[in-house]
Amino acid sequence: MTWSDLFPPAPPMPTPDPALVAFYAGAAALECLVAGLFFLRFWRRTSENLFLAFAFAFWLLAADAAIPTLLGRPAAAHGEVYLLRLAAFVLIILAILGKNVWNRRH
Repeated sequence: MTWSDLFPPAPPMPTPDPALVAFYAGAAALECLVAGLFFLRFWRRTSENLFLAFAFAFWLLAADAAIPTLLGRPAAAHGEVYLLRLAAFVLIILAILGKNVWNRRH
């Protein structure tokens, strides 16, 4: 008995329909844009910088969702798109930490 008998290769995955992938990427980008607009509205009401940071983070996530489709290649083909996602999450973490540190000092 060989390894290939014990662990047969996985069947090939079907390729997704590019129109469906573009539709879902557009929907995800639109959702992030709308979420960013809500946080922008909250920031205008309260002048709380945490909301502004969340708005920018969601807009970065919208770009992260839309750019691979606009370039016509999957996100795995170019890893630099993930830097937008990283920047969004770092921005959220820094905003939360800044809010907590600011509240302790004042």
